[in-house]
Amino acid sequence: MAGGQRGEKVTIIDAKGLVLGRMASVVAKRLLNGEKIIIVNAGEAVISGDRLSIIRKAHEYLQIGHPGKGPLHPRRPDRIVKRAIRGMIPYKRPRGREALKRLRVYAGVPEELRGMSMETIPEADAGKLGGKYITVSELSRAIRG
Repeated sequence: MAGGQRGEKVTIIDAKGLVLGRMASVVAKRLLNGEKIIIVNAGEAVISGDRLSIIRKAHEYLQIGHPGKGPLHPRRPDRIVKRAIRGMIPYKRPRGREALKRLRVYAGVPEELRGMSMETIPEADAGKLGGKYITVSELSRAIRG
C-alpha cells in the first residue's frame, strides 16, 4: 500500500488477468467502505465469453443514444473499467459520488506508481475461467473504429 496525498492508505490493484465484473464488484464494495483505490493495467482485465459475441453486443450498445447528447459510451480501456465499477455504485447519491472520487483507473502503469507493491484480487482471477475470453484493450480496439 502506498501513502496518499492526505496521508490515507491507497491500494494499488493490478487488473492484469482479472475478470472485469468480479473485480469491479469487489472494488465497488471497497470504495463504498471508504478505501482509496488505484487500478493499473486496466486494458489487461478480461471479459469472459466468445470474442465475436462480446464485440457484437458492444456495437449494439454503442447504437443507443445520440452522438452529441448522450448517453456517452466509453471506448478507452480505462474508461470501460471505470464505467463497469460505476455501474455497481449508487453514483447519483452523495455516498456514491464520494466513493467514485476515491477511484483512479489507468490503462498502463504510470511512472509514479512503478515499483510500488501492487495487489491482486484472487477471487477474480481469469485463470479459473474454463472458456473463452477477450481483454478490455482488444474490445476497445474493436469498437473504436
